Amino acid sequence: MVADETREAEYDEPAIRFLEVIWGEGYLSPGGPEEVDRVLAGLDLAGKRGLDVGCGAGGITLHIARIHRPAHITGFDVELPVIERARRAATAAGLESKVSFVQGRPGPLPFPDNSFDLVFSKDALVHVPDKEALFAEIFRVLEPSGVFAASDWLIGHDGEPSKDMRDYIEAEGLSFGMASARRYLSAMRRAGFVDATAESRNGWYREVARGELERLKGPLKAAAVAAVGKAYVEKNIRTWTAMQKVLDSGEHCPTHLRGYKPGPQE
Repeated sequence: MVADETREAEYDEPAIRFLEVIWGEGYLSPGGPEEVDRVLAGLDLAGKRGLDVGCGAGGITLHIARIHRPAHITGFDVELPVIERARRAATAAGLESKVSFVQGRPGPLPFPDNSFDLVFSKDALVHVPDKEALFAEIFRVLEPSGVFAASDWLIGHDGEPSKDMRDYIEAEGLSFGMASARRYLSAMRRAGFVDATAESRNGWYREVARGELERLKGPLKAAAVAAVGKAYVEKNIRTWTAMQKVLDSGEHCPTHLRGYKPGPQE
């Protein structure tokens, strides 16, 4: 996994506070626990070992621990502010025996081969530009017969982004390394995954984001301003407005991903 090790944290305390106003405590991506459960639909995690890559503030990791009952789940992120928030949340929830949070440098995942039955991620892999290296690492840390299940923010095509997409990415101000479903699936298969699939969630988030923008301009605005200040909120209203354009065009394409590591006899 490759990223710029010299940059400051993108998800600092103001970012965490703002996104929690929009998406709920511990959540730095949309959809809440219902969308997490959709990503994991059909999977039995009871007694299994899980890894949440790009775990952020830990809300999703804790939800998986509570509802899906793995033996243990590890949240991993490269940014310290979110890991510190996640550790406090795990302590408050009394889940320290079931959940751990690891902060590490960008690059290879800091876990041995064949460590996990499940690798999960929610809208975090967009920050890793080298998809081929990313999926090679995910494949490495999975046990044979393990599963990768994730959601991520994709671009709807190969090639250069449109002006609207460039404007949106600039408005976000985040290190987005967006790629198409074709490239994701190619990288997964190259790493060794079988039965790799990508399911577009553009239609769902297009309407959800429209509602988020309306609430941010209206009933949520006072709470958001109290959390981070008026200028921060106005900046994000502009960001959501730019995002809506590329959601409506289909160029911004949130997507569910799944793939399986072959078992020892396959």
